[in-house]
Amino acid sequence: MTSEEEENPLLRDFIFPPYDVVEPKHVGPAIRSLLKKLESDLVELEATVETSWPKLVEPLERIIDRLSVVWGIVDHLNAVKDSPELRSAIEDVQSQKVEFQLRLGQSKPIYNAFKTIRESSDWETLSDARKRVVEGRIKEAVLNGVSLEGESRDRFNKIQQELEKLSQKFEENILDATKKYEKLIRDKKEIEGLPATTLAMAAEVAVSKGYEKATAEDGPWILTLDGPSYRSVLQHARNRSLREEMYRAYITRASDGDLNNTQNIERILELRLEKAKILGYKNYAEVSMEMKMATLEKAEELIEKLRSASWNAAVIDMQELKDFAKSQGAIEAEELTHWDINFWSERLRELRYNINEEDLRPFFSLSRVMDGLFNLSKMLFSIDIEPADGLAPIWNKDVRFFCVKNCFGAPISYFYFDPYSRPSEKRGGAWAGVVVGRSHTVSGGDTSPRLPIAQVVCNQNPPVGSKPSLMTMREVEAVFHEFGHALQHMLTKQDEGLVSGYRGIEWDAVELSSQFMENWCYQRHILMGIAKHYETGETLPEEICLKLHSARTFRAGSLLLRQLRYAIVDLELHTKYIPGGPESIYDIDGRVGKMTHVIPLLQQDRFLCSFSHIFADQYAAGYYSYQWAEVLSFDAFSAFEEVGLDNDQAVKELGQKFRETVLAIGGGKAPLEVFVEFRGRNPSPNAFLRYNGLLPAVVAS
Repeated sequence: MTSEEEENPLLRDFIFPPYDVVEPKHVGPAIRSLLKKLESDLVELEATVETSWPKLVEPLERIIDRLSVVWGIVDHLNAVKDSPELRSAIEDVQSQKVEFQLRLGQSKPIYNAFKTIRESSDWETLSDARKRVVEGRIKEAVLNGVSLEGESRDRFNKIQQELEKLSQKFEENILDATKKYEKLIRDKKEIEGLPATTLAMAAEVAVSKGYEKATAEDGPWILTLDGPSYRSVLQHARNRSLREEMYRAYITRASDGDLNNTQNIERILELRLEKAKILGYKNYAEVSMEMKMATLEKAEELIEKLRSASWNAAVIDMQELKDFAKSQGAIEAEELTHWDINFWSERLRELRYNINEEDLRPFFSLSRVMDGLFNLSKMLFSIDIEPADGLAPIWNKDVRFFCVKNCFGAPISYFYFDPYSRPSEKRGGAWAGVVVGRSHTVSGGDTSPRLPIAQVVCNQNPPVGSKPSLMTMREVEAVFHEFGHALQHMLTKQDEGLVSGYRGIEWDAVELSSQFMENWCYQRHILMGIAKHYETGETLPEEICLKLHSARTFRAGSLLLRQLRYAIVDLELHTKYIPGGPESIYDIDGRVGKMTHVIPLLQQDRFLCSFSHIFADQYAAGYYSYQWAEVLSFDAFSAFEEVGLDNDQAVKELGQKFRETVLAIGGGKAPLEVFVEFRGRNPSPNAFLRYNGLLPAVVAS
């Protein structure tokens, strides 16, 4: 290694990534040097490959792991600390990274060695986890084009290269389009109804844009399309024209000018279809389903069952909204449209349950919520979560670092928590990510495996002045959700690195642990524990806690239909869309919208241009996974209800069982087997439908 390479933080040995010192200038040299080393390792592995774990899987895992960890650092910084320089650095080496991944995925010596293991007489002596590793590598190799030759392989590889670039560009366009929109408001009348937290945040944005005297009380204010600002306007602004303007801006992000994603989408779909046909499949959905629990038919069957169960409830919801708006003297009552629904829904929810989401913010300070989440995790899974700030480098001063310990006080994992919105450099939404996974191989072969490290990233309101970050229930739910993902990564007991944590789990089961944790934040004893006024310490009244639980199913049919739109469009685009054919991508979205929205979508709706889940993430032909996994998660949670949520001992015992199965096994067994091991039977959709108030509709049908 040259002196320059030795000084590159991405190439040094580390336990915790050097997020604080990695700069765009480090990316190109580090990735090129790393790929050269890994290519040499791969050549050596192919030359000496044997059908034994130490001579095949362990060296392969080291190659895969080293690239995923280093590239993971770069990719993470791209998501939370975006800059033109970093984008350019990634673009310079992205094709080389993809080229190596293709070279690795298409290695015939490695593929043939795994096939030999699968066909050997020793197969039945392997552990479940090792069988999953072997079968997973064989399946992935086939989907990576290992069987292709000549022109077919060359074309396949070119497609992969182009798809990677298109996905990167797609995400960048969304971020830039979101940042581009700013609504400057000087007149107080225009922002009537907006909560104090939103106005304080809007004033801070104004200050950052040069309006030094901006205040929450007197403005000026700058509203943006960043999640906390946009959602607040749609829910609370009395100014209907403001709601309309921001709604239209939001659903048309990245759909015009230099940032237009339309051609990117069309090209992505065209290339995915071509890729599928090269591999011998009819469409890309068939390729996607090879790595899922469901078949295409089963996924469509579940979606339609949920859609038909939700439709009548959604029709009733809309009529109730119109009647309510009319009773309030709203002139738009008879013609409520998309930018009215959230506003009037929030007013009706406030009236029906006598709860105001914004008024409740003071009861949900971030620190209290996290304490409650950690206490719940301790009760269910016998772990302690302790601050470890300063132990690991961080990428922003607001990032926290934690250590997870077992009941004996020994560290078993770590995680970063990045809670606040930073529209200028951080992509929207919330997610959990893997920094490093648990592995015995990569630890160096001693008696202790490498401990997993995770990231939990959210985009909620930052502290304003002397006030801490105050959360809505939706934001509380998001934190519990993402922490559920992290728990599956952090509490795995699987030492086979290629199937530890949620690695190797079929994608439509990945959301099980996250949605399972969501259910807990609505339970009375959990709410009573986390909901305390940040100034007075007063506990949220019990009747309010009960109302929050009841309000969870408010307009559940309508909200489920909205998610089903995304799932159906996703599958339609990856099964029926014909590039250059009679139906455009927007025709398909509009047609699906008639099945999932009581009020048809606007003709100008271009939500697809910001649908990063399927065009820049891993949910292509897999967005249905949210509903598929919800069935599993609600069914799993209903087991706790059956023993009694107030029965502490029974809940603890069941929590340990959930940990030892769903969380510990990871990808080491098929997810259906893991679920049955926990629940004692196959999953049923009844709990999911019951929680959403939709079971009677299904029973009646």
